[in-house]
Amino acid sequence: MYKGWKRNESFKALADPTRRQILRLLREKDRTAGEIADFFNMTKPSISHHLNALKHAGLVQDERNGQFIVYSLDSTVLEEVLGWFLELTGTGKGSTDSQPEEHADVGSKGSGPKRKK
Repeated sequence: MYKGWKRNESFKALADPTRRQILRLLREKDRTAGEIADFFNMTKPSISHHLNALKHAGLVQDERNGQFIVYSLDSTVLEEVLGWFLELTGTGKGSTDSQPEEHADVGSKGSGPKRKK
């Protein structure tokens, strides 16, 4: 499980509407920064800044493909943040018992989030 600082970085990244839209685009398919920029009325350096923030938060991955860098959604952190939020609101797994967060997943071996590649 990610430490609190990683969760904080994720929340900061998700707070920006442009970054949320980038995540929606990457949910559809992997894209280059140029392809992502085509959806926005902003400079490519601004898009690069948003992509770096998403990458730092662990929400996207990048991979060089020739002269291009292809960005893809990394749902691992997003699923962890969503799970934490659902537990906090009392609607997630383990919300009916009073186990600490570290022990709420006992017995769910192998059912953790999967990394999209």
